[in-house]
Amino acid sequence: MQFVVLCAIIPDAQEEKVIEMTKKAGAGSVTIVHGKNIGLEEKKVFFGLTLEENVSVLLFILPKKISTSIFKVLKNELKLDNKNHSNGIIFTFPLTHLAGLDIDEIELFEEEVKNEL
Repeated sequence: MQFVVLCAIIPDAQEEKVIEMTKKAGAGSVTIVHGKNIGLEEKKVFFGLTLEENVSVLLFILPKKISTSIFKVLKNELKLDNKNHSNGIIFTFPLTHLAGLDIDEIELFEEEVKNEL
C-alpha cells in the first residue's frame, strides 16, 4: 500500500471543522502543529502589538487512494479557489519509508480502500 502525507495549513478557527470533515471522509489520526502565518501583506499593529494570524498545520498519513477524496473534500469545503479570501492551503507529498503506524489504523485504511474498489 502506498502512503502520502496530506498537509493542511488552515486558520486556527477552522481546526475542529477540518478534523471532523476529514474523519467523515475516511482519515484516521492527525498530527497538529500550531504556528503563525507571515504573508506578503504588512501586519496590522494595534497599540504596539503586531496582530498575526494563528494557523494550524494538520498532518495526515493516508493511503494514496483515500488521500485524493479527502483532498477534494477539503478543497471544496474550504473554498480554496476563492481569490478574495484565503482559507488555507493543502498539499500532499509521497512517503517512501514509514514505520510506527498503528496496526488498527492500517486495517481501517485497508477496509476503506476495499470499499472504494
